[in-house]
Order: sequence, then structure tokens, then C-alpha cells
Amino acid sequence: MDKLAAHGVEVEFHPVFLGGINNLSGNRPPWMLPAKAKYLDTDTCRAAERLSIPFKGSPPDLFSLAKTLSPLRALHYIKEHYPRSKFLAAFRFLFHKLWLPPHVNLAEDANLTAALAEATDELDGGSGVKLFTDEDVDKIMQGRASMKERVKNLTGEAVDKGAFGAPWLWVTNGQGKTEAFFGSDRFNHVYRFLGVPFQDVEVLPSSKL
Repeated sequence: MDKLAAHGVEVEFHPVFLGGINNLSGNRPPWMLPAKAKYLDTDTCRAAERLSIPFKGSPPDLFSLAKTLSPLRALHYIKEHYPRSKFLAAFRFLFHKLWLPPHVNLAEDANLTAALAEATDELDGGSGVKLFTDEDVDKIMQGRASMKERVKNLTGEAVDKGAFGAPWLWVTNGQGKTEAFFGSDRFNHVYRFLGVPFQDVEVLPSSKL
């Protein structure tokens, strides 16, 4: 994001409930269809390998882990009451806790409390600077209830803007024009829309020539 900031691009994250988006938009998540679920695991592993992320496939109990309202509310509390750097670090840390082995179920209060207490500005949780004191963790856990309507409203707002899944990107360029982009593989379109210089995907000439 530092490179984007150097080009005058601001990025804002709004945690929303994907289950709510699917329900309100009438969309069916890909893992509900066996063929799509099988392909998605393979394709996601490809993407993770490209980014050097140790992803080994979707969790076996994904439906239980997908009940993320509690951690979403916690993230919104952090976003409102703590510096942006801590919000972004907590967002990334909890995301990895859920999606990488051992796939912590953050819907359970004890697990969410432990994850917040463990969180540092480094993903391994063992190095780096701790994000929250024990007192902070208590405040965040208690403050989740105050974020219930915010998560609900932002989820509804995303659907009103056309969202049918995530990531849903709502992008405004320097001319004030706004367009929506869906998916993590559309950044070349986003950069072009923003007028940001980037290197697109292309086939290189053969070394035999």
C-alpha cells in the first residue's frame, strides 16, 4: 500500500459479512457447488504459492469458521478506537489465523481473545511488537456489541452498491469517476482505471530467438 500511497491512492478497508452479502444478493458461495469447490481449492493454492503464503487448502470445517460476525465487530471496534496501523495489522493477523493451519475458529470468544492477545505486527505472533495489552483485549471484546449495527449497515451498503461477493472494490479515480471491481485478480483493471503505472501480465519473447 506504500507504493499506492506514493501515487496518491488511499486504501480503506471495510470489514463486511460475506454470508450476509450472499444472502442479500441471492448469490451462492462457490463451495456450495462441488465442481467449483474442487477448482477453488486448487486455484487458491496456486495464488498462495505465487505470494509465498503457506496455504494448503480450505479448512475442513469452513462452515463453522465462516461465522465471522464476532471478529468482524472486533475489527470495527479496533478501527474506530486504535491507530490505523494497529487495525491493519490486526486485520491481517486474524485473517491468517483463520485461513492458515491450524485454522483457529474465531467465532469462539476464547479463541478470539487469545488471538488478539497474541497479535503482533508480525504474522508469526512470536516476534514483533504486541498490538494490544490485556486491558485492550478486554475493551475490544466488550466493545463488539457496539459495532453490531455498523457491520450490518456496511454489509447492506455493499450490496446496495452491487456487491455479490468479496473482495468488492469501490474505486474512485482522480476525475471523480467511481466503478466497482470484483475479485483479487482485477488489480490490473483497477490500476488502469486509477491511472497508476504498473507492469501488466504479458508473454515474454522466447530466449531461443
